[in-house]
Amino acid sequence: MLTDTARRNLKPKSLTYKASDRDGMYVTVSTAGTVTFRYDYRLNGRRETLTIGRYGAGGISLALAREKLLDAKKAVAAGRSPALEKQREKRRLTAAKNFGDVAFKWLADARMADSTRAMRKHVMDRDILPAFQNRLLNEITADDLRALCSKVKARGAPATAVHVREHREAGLRLCHPARREGGQPGQ
Repeated sequence: MLTDTARRNLKPKSLTYKASDRDGMYVTVSTAGTVTFRYDYRLNGRRETLTIGRYGAGGISLALAREKLLDAKKAVAAGRSPALEKQREKRRLTAAKNFGDVAFKWLADARMADSTRAMRKHVMDRDILPAFQNRLLNEITADDLRALCSKVKARGAPATAVHVREHREAGLRLCHPARREGGQPGQ
């Protein structure tokens, strides 16, 4: 079983090597000195490996790796592959769009008069993008939207607040047409 002290004393060698921890978890130490927590398991007669994470600055601690190991063991016991679940989550995050990208696409593709497009672009640039541009769509909550609309109303522009809400609704329909119902922000 590894301790933090024992883990810190693992030094790189000419070849990558493993050091066992407990409950099936081990660390690999690369020739560059990178220490990675891993877990081997069998599911449906196949051997699979879950890379739990890297140790150190910007990585995870030994205690957190052991917590993630427990979650992985529960998934295996339930017949799910934790490695496959991790890959799916990575792909989902990679495919996730930020609000700014969706808003620009919607504004470019939507059918509207040039004057309407100019007015909506102005509303987006002045009120919406400073608040939401770099945030993922699923990170923007109904409370965030209400707060922005309230801020715009307090400025004395209730009609603009309605446009702010419409932009958010249009972005949701463009990105997630199947999720229009179900309590999405702005609905």
